[in-house]
Amino acid sequence: MKVPGLYGFMRAFIRLALGFYFRRIERFHPERIPEHGPVLFTSNHPNSLTDSFVIGAAVPRKVNFVATVQLFRFKPLKWLLTSCGVIPINRVKDDPRSMRSVADTFEACYQVLEQGEAIGIFPEGITHDDPQLKTVKTGAAHMALELEHRHAGKLGLQIVPVGLNLSAKEKYRSEVLVNFGQPIRAADFLEGYATRKKECIHELNDRIEQSIQQLILHIPQLEHVRVVDAVKRLYLDRLLVASNVISEPVMLRAEELRLTQRIADAVEYIYRTQPVRAAAFAQKLNLYEMDLARLKLSEESLMHEPQKRKLAWLSFYWASLAILGLPIAAFGWLHRLIPFLTVKWAIHRFANTKQHKAQTSTAAIVAGLVSFGICYTIYIFIFRNLFSWHATLWYALSLPVTGIIAHYYIRKLRRLGAGVWDTVILLRAPSATHRLRNLRSELASETEATQLEINQSRDLSR
Repeated sequence: MKVPGLYGFMRAFIRLALGFYFRRIERFHPERIPEHGPVLFTSNHPNSLTDSFVIGAAVPRKVNFVATVQLFRFKPLKWLLTSCGVIPINRVKDDPRSMRSVADTFEACYQVLEQGEAIGIFPEGITHDDPQLKTVKTGAAHMALELEHRHAGKLGLQIVPVGLNLSAKEKYRSEVLVNFGQPIRAADFLEGYATRKKECIHELNDRIEQSIQQLILHIPQLEHVRVVDAVKRLYLDRLLVASNVISEPVMLRAEELRLTQRIADAVEYIYRTQPVRAAAFAQKLNLYEMDLARLKLSEESLMHEPQKRKLAWLSFYWASLAILGLPIAAFGWLHRLIPFLTVKWAIHRFANTKQHKAQTSTAAIVAGLVSFGICYTIYIFIFRNLFSWHATLWYALSLPVTGIIAHYYIRKLRRLGAGVWDTVILLRAPSATHRLRNLRSELASETEATQLEINQSRDLSR
């Protein structure tokens, strides 16, 4: 699939930036992406502007996005966005008096789709932090049916639902799963469109909403999020081992999503059918988490009894790695300190991370591209004035590599420190840790028993 030159260059540039921020971006069912013809990608919106970057990088063909007119007020940026196929839209909060531009936006989208290209839309209309799909607005369904109706159902417009799933959107080097759903033919919802326009739009919109929900972790009751997360920590490993859970080979993040969806369904089922039992479980879970927090222990440390000989060997191993890796990590941190502090400032200044984690990655990626790009360019320029081109080339190549090594070095040191603390607590407070292990075992057993009950009830209902 050939893409235009500037768009291809920008996509490669964005892929590079995403590769530095995210540890891995997985695509699940990319074969569902139509290679040709008009396509409307409809996705959830968990991560602000970064969502457009991720979809644009994950889809092999050009994807035109709709963006607020506010971004087009800076002329150089307007030229770049327009050249890359970004279509401006005037939202009510941008200027309520200029709603004529919304109709103009629809017409611009129609022209793009009529040329057989693709458009990406986030029908929720907002970005958010909740593990819950917000109400899907009818704009995408309206656009698809109106255009298909103009062509008497022969345009062949397909709607591809997309589920974006992030392991920890606010954390550097986290993971993303881009989950593509089965394409939906817009023409299938055209019957009676001339006389029952609203009904057709709502039918298609409901189908889009249901499809996206199936591609993400959707928890309708937000108060159940903590329980789902805890049950996942307690029980996910057992589900991953059970070969009868997954009927087809899938990638790790996709498999984890599917199993987490089953856990969320089980939690919702118990809260709905056995609220007293659910409340008792939540109370026991609260006690377990309070004791963990009081002792400052990690759950991983409870799963294995510490062995002094093994601990001594591990201490020697990690100490050796720390000593050997220190020069490389120091080199990396020396060069990334100024841009790193600049990124931290930009996140604090432009992203309200306490209330809106979705803004963190966008602020970090944009600020990182600017600050690391400028600082590394200055470093290379200074180095070139002191040494040869050959040495400068190797120096330039070492900067991003040692920068990432420095990040993981510090993270490993922190984990090592936490592990040492866990070991001290486990050895000095055996009764407290024994009680926590028993409590954790009880929670895991209750979770497994509940899962078996749900499976049995489903088998009986078939």
